[in-house]
Amino acid sequence: MGRDPCQASSPACSPSLPNPRQLLQSPQGCTIHPSSWCFKKKPHSLGAARWVGSKPCCSPLPHAAWEALLTGKEALTHFPLLGPSTNPAQGKVHLKQCDLLKLSRKQKRLCRREPGLAETLRDAIRLGIMECQYQFRNERWNCSLEGRTSLLKRGFKETAFLYAVSSAALTHSLARACSAGRMERCTCDDSPDLENRKAWQWGVCGDNLKYSTKFLKNFLGQKKIGKDLRAKVDIHNTNVGIKAVKNGLKTTCKCHGVSGSCAVRTCWKQLSPFHETGKLLKLRYDDAVKVFSATNDAVGHSELVGPQKHGHSSKNPTSPRPTDLVYVEDSPSFCRPSKYSLGTAGRTCSREANCDSMCCGRGYNTQSRMVTFSCHCQVQWCCYVECQQCMQEEVVYSCKQ
Repeated sequence: MGRDPCQASSPACSPSLPNPRQLLQSPQGCTIHPSSWCFKKKPHSLGAARWVGSKPCCSPLPHAAWEALLTGKEALTHFPLLGPSTNPAQGKVHLKQCDLLKLSRKQKRLCRREPGLAETLRDAIRLGIMECQYQFRNERWNCSLEGRTSLLKRGFKETAFLYAVSSAALTHSLARACSAGRMERCTCDDSPDLENRKAWQWGVCGDNLKYSTKFLKNFLGQKKIGKDLRAKVDIHNTNVGIKAVKNGLKTTCKCHGVSGSCAVRTCWKQLSPFHETGKLLKLRYDDAVKVFSATNDAVGHSELVGPQKHGHSSKNPTSPRPTDLVYVEDSPSFCRPSKYSLGTAGRTCSREANCDSMCCGRGYNTQSRMVTFSCHCQVQWCCYVECQQCMQEEVVYSCKQ
């Protein structure tokens, strides 16, 4: 049997999303979404492209890329840095995968007890990176991997978003892994009147958010933080991410009966697509609240407080809402290369929408080029989509140095 081209880095395997160092792009007329699915592309005899999709086959990022992921070396580490990726085909089960992950002693113990958790952690990090880059694709800071370790040591708005999207991605991935049967210690959600056996029979296994949230809090091990302002902020933003996933939980029902009648109805809990969670967190980022620490005399400990609102006295500072992203220091401009980002030189922009802002007043270059895209696509039986290759001229605007 020939080697599956999707098991290695090969032009034959085209992921639904690009490498996290790139922005999300799709052929004209196509819609893509952060996920771990990709398709095998085979040339057609008539010059069209045949896309056959049926299996997850996206390759993990190189080790060097994972080393600059969503956490630095702070005391509160939400996402463990990954060690070298493993090939499941080598058959060294989940124990070896857990040993290769850079986890605390407690986290490694939990990982070894939970078959499937190591791969779920990897999936969650990929999901968080992709969604972050998608939401900030038109911003000066585009959630690139470069400079992320330095960024996470500060208290910027961007740091707040990273903590929130990280915890949201892990919550989402754990819940989905349970319902997909990829973890042994959890299964479908335990909604009332929904037995797991019946759920699998009807194909309506609910996403287990209850287990996911409980496990996540134990896995992250949020410690007593005392008067540490930064630790309070990080934990607050982590919880904002978890709440954003909960906000997208909905009840879905399916009717059963003769001739479409609803004599029997099966209901289950289902999470919204993670893209909706990312969109919600981006709105929270846009309205993030700058906070400081103040002592609450009533309870005798410090808490986060925001700027005074009109009509409030200085003796009663306003606390941020549980759904607000919070930060403690103003962000840099991200216009020029720094230890936090590569700057915006060379970034593509939209002349009508964001070139003036993204290019920071430096102006932009205009370039015409011919691009190839899939067109006139038709579904063929069975089961693939056949497309022709079309070309058109495209004008590209990019920020000057």
